[in-house]
Amino acid sequence: MESLRIYNTLARDKQVFVPRQPGEVRMYVCGITVYDYCHVGHARMLVVFDLVQRWLRAIGYRVTYVRNITDIDDKIIRRAVENGETIKSLTDRFIAAMHEDEDALGIQRPDIEPRATHFIPQMLGMIETLEANGYAYQANDGDVNYSVRKFANYGKLSGKSLDDLRAGERVAANDAKEDPLDFVLWKRAKPEDPEGASWDSKYGAGRPGWHIECSAMGCTLLGDHFDIHGGGQDLQFPHHENEIAQSEGATGQTFVNYWIHNGFVQVDNEKMSKSLGNFFTIRDVLEQYDAEVVRFFIVRTHYRSPLNYSDVHLDDARAALTRLYTALKDVAPDAAALDWSEPHAQRFAAAMNDDFNTSLAVSVLFELAGEVNRTRDAALARQLKQLAGLLGLLGREPRAFLQQAAGAAQEGALAADEIEARIAARGAAKRAKDYAEADRIRAELLEAGVALEDKPGGSTEWRRV
Repeated sequence: MESLRIYNTLARDKQVFVPRQPGEVRMYVCGITVYDYCHVGHARMLVVFDLVQRWLRAIGYRVTYVRNITDIDDKIIRRAVENGETIKSLTDRFIAAMHEDEDALGIQRPDIEPRATHFIPQMLGMIETLEANGYAYQANDGDVNYSVRKFANYGKLSGKSLDDLRAGERVAANDAKEDPLDFVLWKRAKPEDPEGASWDSKYGAGRPGWHIECSAMGCTLLGDHFDIHGGGQDLQFPHHENEIAQSEGATGQTFVNYWIHNGFVQVDNEKMSKSLGNFFTIRDVLEQYDAEVVRFFIVRTHYRSPLNYSDVHLDDARAALTRLYTALKDVAPDAAALDWSEPHAQRFAAAMNDDFNTSLAVSVLFELAGEVNRTRDAALARQLKQLAGLLGLLGREPRAFLQQAAGAAQEGALAADEIEARIAARGAAKRAKDYAEADRIRAELLEAGVALEDKPGGSTEWRRV
């Protein structure tokens, strides 16, 4: 089996993975800030790093996977006050909701899932070390800040130079800072803060900044220098850049060897976000689509590529997953162990060892499904089921899935007479030279999973996609 190669954001290249301790992997992933229900962007991160840890275990590593929960934050405080509930009540509720979403999507729980509020002493200890090492100072407003220009390698992850960074980029103006690019380690408490929003410290009552949370939890649970740190692409700067500055400033050691970042989820080629109004919670999506379909929709795109969200793409994922289950419907897998010497398994492993290329690995599953359909071979059916299982797929009884998928597809599909009526309306628009309306109808049908093909002589044929 080929060596695992990982695209390391720090090196801006794929590198052969060599763990610090042979046979062991220590991995930290930035988790959810729990003030609302998880959205599809969160789902992608959760699935991506679930796939990473599954594959690391599949190829024989002993993995310690830590994914934190941010349970103290300005958004959390604001939402708790708006709701008239305690911070703990709010965060407990949304942690439970997150776990329900994870379970639905087949996401295995991390080995350790630390809450930020359980590590306040460790955060304060790291802040005191940074102050002693000359990297931190207490400003006249009471906040404790990190002095970015004191850290010589600031920008090595993101490729951003301090001289090129605009003052105020992603930073609120604050005259108390020595430099506008300095970031907060400890926020001084405000008189209006609710109960549970601050802790006593030598700097006065307050709460941790966002960045120090992950540095302290990562170093406490995995050691000062560990193998893999992951998260969404949007965390590369400033969050992960600041984690490096904090951790290496405190310990004097390299913080992490390999940095992995998953790409954005997009809607109409724009990043999914609340501000753009193109925001969907996992629960919204699961009301329309089976959870395994949603997982497969995420899995079939390489983790670093943008993931384009639409009903059309989810419908296509359902149809594709149906083809895989269909291959197993009448061919029971045998009970033997996965055979890594079998050609499909070798190609699957090569894909996954090439920076977790699930897109290519899924294409191998379809090749294998085609062979199962052709040969009705129980050994190949076993290979298909077990390889897919490494991606968290094809774990259900095939006929049960196929029955559900057929009902869902039929429920969401346009009836044939409605399609014909829209084609007729499009034809009338074309005859009236209203080509914009004709294009609109064509696009609307395509969004509904119906592709049109204009034929010579003026007729139009359609097919479901």
